Amino acid sequence: MRKLVLSSLLAAAFCAVSPSAHAQLKLGIVDMNSVFTSYYKTKDAEAKINEARAGAKKELDERLETLKKAMDDINKINQEIEKPELSKDGKEKATKSRDEKVQEARNLDREIAEFRSNRERQLQEQFLRMRKDIIDEIMTVVNDKVKGGSYDLVLDKSGASMGQIPIVLFSRADLDFSNDIIASLNKGAPKPTSAAN
Repeated sequence: MRKLVLSSLLAAAFCAVSPSAHAQLKLGIVDMNSVFTSYYKTKDAEAKINEARAGAKKELDERLETLKKAMDDINKINQEIEKPELSKDGKEKATKSRDEKVQEARNLDREIAEFRSNRERQLQEQFLRMRKDIIDEIMTVVNDKVKGGSYDLVLDKSGASMGQIPIVLFSRADLDFSNDIIASLNKGAPKPTSAAN
């Protein structure tokens, strides 16, 4: 829907401008996808999210291992109950112990499902917050460039229409100021630390 509105606005803007004004219209092109992926903070955010995912996976694996051990214990008790030499009293005690372990396993299974769901939601929210902050920073730099350069219209050449066709079908290379934006954003990048050999 947003792309349709954007396409309609662009068409209206071009129609509203008289032919003599077309020559004075200052256009700019930005590849926002390239800017986003080239920004050092995007790489930092991806590393943080991947680290958080790895931590969540480790914690989930530990819980799943606990559940597996509980299931193994239940199976062992079931095998004990099936032994004919086990006394009636022994079978009752083993059955009671098994039922308790089954309940514990069910509770643990429910906790695992809740943990998985909560962690996935938390990671998604964290990712969206980080992405929004990065996009806000990029847009600040783009807007400063647009105002400083007195651009009339700037298009994102990485955008696609609802039909998955690029919005910008062609543009001259000199209209694209993506590299200027990337350079400006990465000015504050921390110096890479040399890895010990």
